[in-house]
Amino acid sequence: MRQAAAAEEVSAERNIVVLTGAGMSAESGVPTFRGVDGLWEGHHIEMVASPEGFARDPELVHRFYNLRRAALKTVEPNAGHLALARLEREWRGRFLLVTQNVDDLHERAGSERLIHMHGELRKARCECCGEVSSWTKELSSVTRCLACGEVGGMRPHIVWFGEIPFELETIMTALKSADIFLCIGTSGVVYPAAGFARQAASRPDCRLIEMNIERTEISRHFHEHIVGPVSVELPVLVEKSLME
Repeated sequence: MRQAAAAEEVSAERNIVVLTGAGMSAESGVPTFRGVDGLWEGHHIEMVASPEGFARDPELVHRFYNLRRAALKTVEPNAGHLALARLEREWRGRFLLVTQNVDDLHERAGSERLIHMHGELRKARCECCGEVSSWTKELSSVTRCLACGEVGGMRPHIVWFGEIPFELETIMTALKSADIFLCIGTSGVVYPAAGFARQAASRPDCRLIEMNIERTEISRHFHEHIVGPVSVELPVLVEKSLME
């Protein structure tokens, strides 16, 4: 089902900011984890996704993210990820992809101009020296930092509740000059990302497009809506956009 001017071409000579959320990777088989009962895999969110939870039970938090990291080996980018990588390669204006997802499916699809505002599963950070390292193995309370050699300071490179998302200044600057803001697969309930549409709308000529399987909390801020699976709808939109 399509609504408004969903199938219109997007001029390839303008500046675009794309925001992706959990719906982008759900079609690849990546669980969203956030349930209606406030539980992630049976755990209360604050137990596994907050600095306080990590301080209280670091091994529980490490096990949780070790499982999520391992699960990435079982999933692949879908057609939507590939379409965004193509859009980046062939877009003639400035392009920025911002994702709320912590998986690496955008990178595997070929995206490069990318900001992981909530961090990355396949990275670890040392709270002793601040070093961020690529990490595909398990983490635990006895993992030694490869940079400073300290034990006990390693944590997932994930933005937890109460922490500030990465590169917000860069994102806000891009939104201020965006001609097009394309929001894909996000529920619109987690801030500050939920406020990006209003930020983009402050630019009078910015075209705001939402793509999701259903209407969301922020749908009212968009000019156009594409309702359907991103793996189906996004390649169509990209193809039409790049043919102009």
